Amino acid sequence: MDTLPGKMRATSFSLSGCFVTLLIWAGCTTVICFVDEKLLVQPATTIGYHSTEVTIANATQGGHTLPFACGNNSQKCMGYCNICHDLFGGPTKECLSGLLTFQCLSVYESAMKSLNSTDWCIWGSVSGLYSNLSLCTEDISDCLLIPWPNSLVEETFVRIHSEFFKDCPTEELSDPPPVIVFALVITPICLIPVMVSLVVLKTKNGDGSS
Repeated sequence: MDTLPGKMRATSFSLSGCFVTLLIWAGCTTVICFVDEKLLVQPATTIGYHSTEVTIANATQGGHTLPFACGNNSQKCMGYCNICHDLFGGPTKECLSGLLTFQCLSVYESAMKSLNSTDWCIWGSVSGLYSNLSLCTEDISDCLLIPWPNSLVEETFVRIHSEFFKDCPTEELSDPPPVIVFALVITPICLIPVMVSLVVLKTKNGDGSS
């Protein structure tokens, strides 16, 4: 394995599909740097869902082109596609899962944990974060040309709901007032003898006319 300059040395990958990630948590900052399947330390960059900086150093050295189509030619989108190509051989579900986890979910979880837990159930406090998470998952899926929504996106939202919203009260259908219940029950009961009386009266009138 090649040696990185300076203090850091790369370790060999035990699996060809190993997703090497560096998360720097400092005021909700994250950096993910990939260099020809080697980890490279870069200065921390503050990110959001749409200002995410994914540094792909030397990803296209040697003039190689991607053997698969990428969603668009933007730097961010090409960065996602190069990660999938270098580490997974293509835009696989495994690559999408890793990107969703480290580019979308980790940012969302960090932002949610910066709020008071009492604010988690206030839609006005979390709606922006929720929408940004949805857009993040859609952007990455579109870059990899994987249909959105998909099972991995659904799993992501199931995870955040079970983690952050499980204790939030939900509006449930309540029973109507007792007066309404009584009226609904007694009405058909009262109609039954009336209908029987009408049938008997009609029958008697029919017999008399004959």
